[in-house]
Amino acid sequence: MNQDLRMLPNITLGYSLFETYFNGRLVSNAMLDMHSGGESHLPNYNCGQRKNLLAVFERAEPDNSIQISSMLGMYKMPQVSYGSSHNDKTQFPFVYQMIPKEETQYLGIVKLLLHFGWTWVGLFASDNDSGERFLNAVRPLMMGSGICVAFSERVERETLYAEFMERKPTVMWIKVTAFVFCGDSRYEFTPIFVIQEILEKIQSGGKVWITTAFQDINRLLQYEIKHFMYTHGSLSFTMKTRRWTKHDCLEPWSERTIQFWDESFHCLRSKDVLPVKQWIRCTEKEKLEILPQEEIERALSQDSYITYNSVQAVALALNSASSSRSKQMLMMGRGDSWGPGRLQPWQLHPFLRSVQLFNTSSGGLYSDENGDLAADYDIVNWVLFRNRSRGRVKVGSVERQASSDLKLTINTEAIVWPWQFKQTVPRARCTESCQPGYAKVVQEGEPICCYACALCAEGTISTQEDANCCTKCPEDQHPNKEQDQCISKIITFLAHEEPLGITLGFFALFLFLTTCFILGVYIKYTETPIVKANNRDLSYILLVSLMLSFLSSFLFIGRPKKATCLLRQTAFSIIFSVAVSSVLAKTITVVLAFLATKPGNKVRRWLGKSLANSIIISCCSVQVLLCTIWVGISPPFPDSDMHSQAGEIILRCNEGSVAMFYTALGYMGFLAAICFTVAFLARNLPAAFNEAKLITFSMLVFCSVWVSFVPTYLSTKGKYMVAVQVFSILASSAGLLACIFIPKCYIIVLRPDLNTKEHLTMKTK
Repeated sequence: MNQDLRMLPNITLGYSLFETYFNGRLVSNAMLDMHSGGESHLPNYNCGQRKNLLAVFERAEPDNSIQISSMLGMYKMPQVSYGSSHNDKTQFPFVYQMIPKEETQYLGIVKLLLHFGWTWVGLFASDNDSGERFLNAVRPLMMGSGICVAFSERVERETLYAEFMERKPTVMWIKVTAFVFCGDSRYEFTPIFVIQEILEKIQSGGKVWITTAFQDINRLLQYEIKHFMYTHGSLSFTMKTRRWTKHDCLEPWSERTIQFWDESFHCLRSKDVLPVKQWIRCTEKEKLEILPQEEIERALSQDSYITYNSVQAVALALNSASSSRSKQMLMMGRGDSWGPGRLQPWQLHPFLRSVQLFNTSSGGLYSDENGDLAADYDIVNWVLFRNRSRGRVKVGSVERQASSDLKLTINTEAIVWPWQFKQTVPRARCTESCQPGYAKVVQEGEPICCYACALCAEGTISTQEDANCCTKCPEDQHPNKEQDQCISKIITFLAHEEPLGITLGFFALFLFLTTCFILGVYIKYTETPIVKANNRDLSYILLVSLMLSFLSSFLFIGRPKKATCLLRQTAFSIIFSVAVSSVLAKTITVVLAFLATKPGNKVRRWLGKSLANSIIISCCSVQVLLCTIWVGISPPFPDSDMHSQAGEIILRCNEGSVAMFYTALGYMGFLAAICFTVAFLARNLPAAFNEAKLITFSMLVFCSVWVSFVPTYLSTKGKYMVAVQVFSILASSAGLLACIFIPKCYIIVLRPDLNTKEHLTMKTK
């Protein structure tokens, strides 16, 4: 600063150092000495010494820092603090905070815990205001992120050994693997060493320590090897600092700086010790250019960085104040701005407020969205190397992003974990993780981290560990067996290529060809008595309707399409109505023919084609009307059912109106019931008119099939529901074909001797 001609020309900065050793009395003596000009501590008394005290830099613990603020506040003296946090500007208006706000590294700690899945941690904090602020701030952050605090304890440095060595560690100390420790320059790492030593004695297993940023973390390098063995693998947050060059200055003389200077330049700084052989006294003019960069980095820690920023900030403010004051003096005709009316400490405040303390060097400090001082942090791992040397290795960082969020970067492979974990990432959880396919269930009366695992309900999955809840798969997907991922559902329908479709298609085609053969026999022997008996035209209509019914089965087999869905039920209903109407007409014809043989009966005039045609047309017209209304109001359409069968998407024909479907089916059953009743009443006709018995048995088969169809149809799903209807169509049609036409074909083909008029009119007992 003094050698920079652009800053404070013709002004030399000086400094005085005071070491308080955490003692309040020494703090008071130092403050009195600052404000005394003579040898005796008389405030405001200046005898022969010219001290222009303009600012005080301090790095004291909270209690002593507040004591300093109270005394300096009477003089409105600027206080640049980088030892404690003074958040209350009303109570401390003259304090300029040089340490970043603590919330940033607290968020970084939470992100670090979540990165490794450590959700069951213990907290240790110093027994002062700093420790209390830490506990009050970090516990809500952890709870909001799903991290449980197993315990939190505040430790006092003076009573640490005496108290902890006599007590037995709590159960939680043994159960918890990850500890978070918040200390300060007074505590340093002492609590960690004491607690770790106790845990080592009872062999409680490996522990991982996470520590907040200390002001002088390099002091750990001065501890004994065994302490490093205890903290082997611990993680610490350190504030990012700029890369120091050989032209930067060391921090003011301290015990560590003196040691570094003596060892690096082979000279003695202390004036009370005689120089050893080949060593000389330090001149304090030694140049850092001759030292390796590693040595400079080791010496110039974040303490030096903050001190450098602090001094430079005050120098900039002083430079601005001096320039402003010089202009005023020139305007007033006075040349000495540092004369009797020299600059007073309280006059620096406007200039200090205008100076951005954190922009005086290119380090990791920045201003957050609220204008508060914040910092980026490095994460270091304390390592004991094989050559017994010790040091810290950077393994990660916490940096602010453009979105005001914090980004955690961590190199897990670079971390050396405590030897108990065999170089694997430690587990710090209350319970074992819930595997994919399971979800967490909070236990009553237990912390949220001590949960149980429950298998996901049917139809739901969880794809990650410790899922809070299970989620449903999309409609076109379903859970796998382990319920940890969704897989595409299989599209199913009654296809032509599958065995069931092939079987039904084969029987439909076989029965169709059989019907064609019977129709051919009837046409060939159309003039024979057995064919002409009981209205052969009705037989032709019935055979054609049975052929169409067998062919209609193919409308149900294959991928549902708009045309097939529209035709399959309506065509089936109308065709079967024609078939049943034909059978009904046959039955009525048989009864009327028997009655017509009685003398004087007037029924003979009703016999003929007109009656049969009227029955078929009238009965079928009702079914046609019902199907027309059905198609007009709510026609069937292709649809997919994704929920009936697990793991399947069923392509089906939606009937549109279920009521109309069962109405059409019910009307067909109504016709069959009438036909069966009439045939049953005519079953005792003479043997020559055995057509009534055949019709009775055929309608018994027909009705049995369709009565059993309804419950079977409703109890099946998917392609098997379609298969049930196809089977019912084939079975009922085959029943009509077999019961009515097979006996006659037997006579026509194999027993032509019975196909005579005499045989048909023959009376039996």
